[in-house]
Amino acid sequence: MEENKTYLTMPETAAYLELPESFILEKVKEGRIRAVHNGEEYLINKDQFAHHLEQMKKLKEFLEEWNNEPIPESYDVKDED
Repeated sequence: MEENKTYLTMPETAAYLELPESFILEKVKEGRIRAVHNGEEYLINKDQFAHHLEQMKKLKEFLEEWNNEPIPESYDVKDED
């Protein structure tokens, strides 16, 4: 049974967000991702990503719907000279 952790390490956060660790570290240093440093590693509260993940889910659903929409038939426009 997987434990439901509130704080994630850098590798766990990268896997959770499906992003490279280098990107996560960059955003932590920029202050865009809140993290605490326990002297050895950064610990990141995963609850701060709830809105981001919800928006990504909506975007994926929209793109899937858009990609599955049939292409309309083209109108055969003839030049009447």
